Amino acid sequence: MNTELDWSNLSFGYLPTDYNVRCRYADGKWGEIEVSQSDTINIHMAATALHYGQEIFEGLKAFRGKDGKIRIFRLEENARRIRSSAEGIKMQPVPEELFREMVEKVVKLNARFVPPYGSGASLYIRPIELGMSAQIGVHPSSEYLFMVMVTPVGPYFKEGFRPTNICIMREFDRVAPKGTGRWKVGGNYAASLEAGERAHELGYSAVLYLDPKEKKYVDECGPANFFAVKNGTYITPASESILPSITNKSLMQLARDMGIPVEERHIPIEELAEIDEAGACGTAAVASPVAEIHDIDTGVKYIVAKDGEPGPVTTALYNKLRAIQLGEEPDVHGWNTIIEE
Repeated sequence: MNTELDWSNLSFGYLPTDYNVRCRYADGKWGEIEVSQSDTINIHMAATALHYGQEIFEGLKAFRGKDGKIRIFRLEENARRIRSSAEGIKMQPVPEELFREMVEKVVKLNARFVPPYGSGASLYIRPIELGMSAQIGVHPSSEYLFMVMVTPVGPYFKEGFRPTNICIMREFDRVAPKGTGRWKVGGNYAASLEAGERAHELGYSAVLYLDPKEKKYVDECGPANFFAVKNGTYITPASESILPSITNKSLMQLARDMGIPVEERHIPIEELAEIDEAGACGTAAVASPVAEIHDIDTGVKYIVAKDGEPGPVTTALYNKLRAIQLGEEPDVHGWNTIIEE
C-alpha cells in the first residue's frame, strides 16, 4: 500500500498513478491492449478530436470495501453509455468486453492507489476515446485511441454531504435541444464552464439549468442530474438534453426498493416551491443535497432544507448507495465488479 498519500484529505484532482491502459482502432479493427507508464499521448495536430470534437469520456469509481476487496461500481452501465456517446457523434464504439477488460486491468495494475476502507476516498476511473485521424474536412475519424486512466480522489464537494446553495441562470444553456446533452462529450462541459465559474463567484456550488427550448422546466444541475423529493415521491427531470446518470438510475432503483415512488417527468420551475428535498447526483459527488435554490433573474428564493440539514430520503439513499459500494450491505442487483488482486 502506498503510504505517502494522506488518504483522508485527498482533493478531487489528478494524482499520478503507476499505469494507464490503451487500445487503438485502425484498419477497421481494435488492436491489442497496451500498458503504459507515460502520462502523455502523441496526437496529430489535425486529429478530429482537436478540430471537430470527436472526444468522449466516462467516469466511474473503484472502492476498497469493508472486507478489503476492491469493487468497481456499475462498470457495465458505463460501457453501454460510452458506446451510446460514440454512436451519437460517429465514433467507433468500444466493445463492452474490451471496456470491461481494460477497466479491470488498470484497476488491478494500480491497486495500491485504491484508498483504504474508511478514508472516504476512492479510485476515480476515467476512460476516454479520441478521434486520431489527421483530417481537415469535417468527417468522422477512421482511427481512434481508447485509453483508461485512474487517480485517487477525495469528495467532489469539499463540504462533503452537506446542503449547498445553487442558482438558476437563464443567460446560459448547457446544450442545445436535441443536441449532445444525452452523450458524454467534452464540449458539453466546456459549454458549462462560464456559467459555473460565475455561479462560484456568487457563492453557489452549481447552476441549475432550465430546459434549453422553453426555459420552463428544470434540466441538469451543473455537471450532475437533479432530483427532488415531493410528498414522499422521488422526482427527476425527463429531457432529451440530459445525460442519463448512472448514479441517478441507481438512486431511483434504491428508492423503489425502499417503497418510494419514482417519477421521471418535466418539473416546472414553479414546482420548486413545493419540494421537500433536492440534490445533485453523479459519479463524482454521489448525492449532493441542496439547501436553497436562488433564481437570480427573478429574485425568487426556494428554501429547500428548512433546517439546513440533508433531508431524510436523500440521506437514506446516499447511505444505502455508499454501503453497497463499500460492501457493507448486500449487492442484490449485482452492481459491483469485484477485482481479484
